[in-house]
Amino acid sequence: MAGFTMSLNLLLLVAMVATNILSLYHLSSTTSFFQSTLKSSPSTVPTVPDHLLRQLHTIRSAINHLTTHHQPDKSTSTASATFDCLTTKFPGLGFDLSLDKSKSQFSSYKSELDLPISQLLQIAKTANSVLRLGIDVGGGTGSFAAAMKARNVTVLTTTMNFNAPYSEAVALRGLVPLHVPLQQRLPVFDGVVDLVRCGRAVNRWIPVTVMEFFLFDLDRVLIGGGYLWLDRFFSKKVDLENVYAPMIGKLGYKKVKWVVANKVDSKHGEVFLTALLQKPVAR
Repeated sequence: MAGFTMSLNLLLLVAMVATNILSLYHLSSTTSFFQSTLKSSPSTVPTVPDHLLRQLHTIRSAINHLTTHHQPDKSTSTASATFDCLTTKFPGLGFDLSLDKSKSQFSSYKSELDLPISQLLQIAKTANSVLRLGIDVGGGTGSFAAAMKARNVTVLTTTMNFNAPYSEAVALRGLVPLHVPLQQRLPVFDGVVDLVRCGRAVNRWIPVTVMEFFLFDLDRVLIGGGYLWLDRFFSKKVDLENVYAPMIGKLGYKKVKWVVANKVDSKHGEVFLTALLQKPVAR
């Protein structure tokens, strides 16, 4: 509702400015006509009425006021203010859209499951790999894409409005949200993506056949030498060993990082996997 009101106010403002500009043009043309005619025959053409000159002055002043005092305030974040209620009620969902917050989410190293962006970029640099374009699967509000944008890497975010306006949050960051279910091919050409990150939305709840299709589609879009990052993949330990690890192994990727950690307070043997895998370069 707040976005609709803001858009309506902007539309009214544009309409007011356009109307005033047309009036200004008309009155300016009328003034120029009277002044040119006065020079040619001053005795027969009356001067411009005072009330028209006063109206012209008023319009000019109004336009100056609108263009000077109604510019967006860059010192505040309109996007963040839009989601203040969600930020307060659900502090862990990423609706604080500030760039500093986005960077901090991917800069800390608290456990072996973490992979800070600085470390990721250093790994790529050491391997002479260039990160230019990426996809963040299940990227929520686009925090990872925002943090990578600050490092000159373009990242598309696949997300869904599941009980919250995630897609709108991504768009308000000036980023691209994609509505792509996991059983659908990514709308990206073959072999053009340097990095694919899979967040916590990619986990054991996905049917095995869908997961296998999904992994091979990621392989399709990744360029040779590109990276697949499974960020805290969640499953039972026995399923990871018997199902998912062999499935991932079919890709034939190099294991740059492979860390498995037990889920805290696990009652059914659940674990998290963080893996950074590099696709072989075709020869």
